[in-house]
Amino acid sequence: MKILVSKRGGYCYGVQRALKIAHQAALASDGPVHTLGPIIHNPGVVKELAAAGVSCVETLAGAAGTIIFRTHGVTPQVAADAEARGLRVVDATCPYVKVAQQKASSFKEQGYLPVVLGEHEHPEVVALIANAGAGAVVVEKAEELDLARVHGKRVGVVVQTTQASANLSALVGRLSPACRELLVYNTMCNATQKCQEEALGLARRADAVIVIGGRNSANTTRLAKLCREVQARTFHIEEVGELEAGWFEEAGTVAITAGASTPPEQMEAAKLQITNFERQTNNGR
Repeated sequence: MKILVSKRGGYCYGVQRALKIAHQAALASDGPVHTLGPIIHNPGVVKELAAAGVSCVETLAGAAGTIIFRTHGVTPQVAADAEARGLRVVDATCPYVKVAQQKASSFKEQGYLPVVLGEHEHPEVVALIANAGAGAVVVEKAEELDLARVHGKRVGVVVQTTQASANLSALVGRLSPACRELLVYNTMCNATQKCQEEALGLARRADAVIVIGGRNSANTTRLAKLCREVQARTFHIEEVGELEAGWFEEAGTVAITAGASTPPEQMEAAKLQITNFERQTNNGR
């Protein structure tokens, strides 16, 4: 069996940066240190941080000492509330997410109706909406858009950083004929796009695909969805222990990739486990 391991899968720059910031905050503080929500969407990593002294709280009411804003960012209202409570704020928002927030905020000044392409309840999108201001329209898919809301208007588009480029293309195609003017800020993360492109290339060559990452991770879920569109035998796992030998029966080539919140060593661990499955199968013949 040939096993192809992604070179671009696993931690992105924003995640590496956030985890470094969190560990530094824990070392520098002599009091409680919290993240507001999980710092990244990977339950295993969140548990490891808790063991290192950085616990997760869901609201500022449960915080004391130091509060870390996670990679997805927070709304301006939450940032102001943290300051009013006298918390020591450490901002681990991904720089690419910060750019998207700034672009969303600029629509108000320029007189554009903001349209946010992203998942409605995702924390990054919630912060983008807050920065865009009242009247912002959120769509996850182009076909969701009510054209009556944008007809004849000046429209500005900003994108959740982990979106797929095909979704943006579809939205622009739907908006263009309806708007009087269309301004598009492509705020998708370049690393995410490259990871998706590589994963699709691997999936086309493989008989089975393993995608590793939190089930609550938007970019990992999207990665699995994209791979499944070209290889039906795509399996999204959160931990290597979930792998099953039966998934690889008659598979000559297996591809392994991972979301941006996944420690890259988990891909090598998956490769080792799949190799062990193959060895056990051969020994049983």
